[in-house]
Amino acid sequence: MADRDGEATGEGEREHEHEQERERERVYHVDGDLVPADEATVSVDDRGFRYGDGAFETMRAYGGTIFEWDAHLARLERTCDALALEHGLAADDLRGRIDETLEANGLADASVRLSITRGVQPGKLTPRPEVDPTVVVYASPQPRGGLESESVWDEPATVRTVETRVIPDASIPAAAKTHNYLNGILARAELRSERDGDAGVADEALVRDLEGYVAEGTTSTLFFVCDGVLHTPSTERDVLPGITRRIVLERAAEEGLAVREGAYEVDTVRDADEAFLTNRTWELRPIATLDGRDIGGGPITDLLSRRYDERVERACYGDSSEN
Repeated sequence: MADRDGEATGEGEREHEHEQERERERVYHVDGDLVPADEATVSVDDRGFRYGDGAFETMRAYGGTIFEWDAHLARLERTCDALALEHGLAADDLRGRIDETLEANGLADASVRLSITRGVQPGKLTPRPEVDPTVVVYASPQPRGGLESESVWDEPATVRTVETRVIPDASIPAAAKTHNYLNGILARAELRSERDGDAGVADEALVRDLEGYVAEGTTSTLFFVCDGVLHTPSTERDVLPGITRRIVLERAAEEGLAVREGAYEVDTVRDADEAFLTNRTWELRPIATLDGRDIGGGPITDLLSRRYDERVERACYGDSSEN
């Protein structure tokens, strides 16, 4: 046993070293220039670093095509509007930087993050209206999507509810994707502090709003099925209107599934027949357990996952007219 444990540890260390080497070999797009990862830097006076004063989008490239680019661009602009961040960059300019990053890294299937901050300004909280933005793009390889997809996750997610609450929309607009992820970090930190003995840390934290209703995961949207009806927390509450969320709801409507958006107690989700999470990287990921209670996927989860793959296939690997 000792030898096998040592062997496994050695393999893990080698894989970690290989991953670090791959990271060093990546090329980033920083303020208009392609630079090696170990030379990609921003100023310590950048407001994104100082205050989390920036907007971002995480996208998937499938076969070299950015899936739902127009939707990501629109949400990025809404976030910048919410921050009063007038960056002055054209959509074609931003898309060109993304395409250059993918090409420089030799990637067709990838996760892509586009980040825009207010840039360097004097160290005062009040932002200046004149902006010289900091723009960073980086990409990392992901498996092929669509009908021939390979999952980016090893198994269905383990999920736990946490005491950290979602930030109210009245404080920071729920629809804004900003650099400040402290709320999610605190929620994930709870998972580590609550781990049960030798059991691993849960994959995702489920956060509630100030009234105690389920809102979302730290980086994901929640869906669950009860008696054949698909449910998801309403975006009229403190919930990010995710792009993957919208696609799932569209696919459900096409299939004639009953859908409800509302406010839900945690116990309602724990008692669900099926449950899954969505985000751009995971796509649709079934929930294995919530607070230790078995849930799992099921026929509706499988159907919607299949329809999502078909949408990616048509838009990115086949007829691109939908993108």
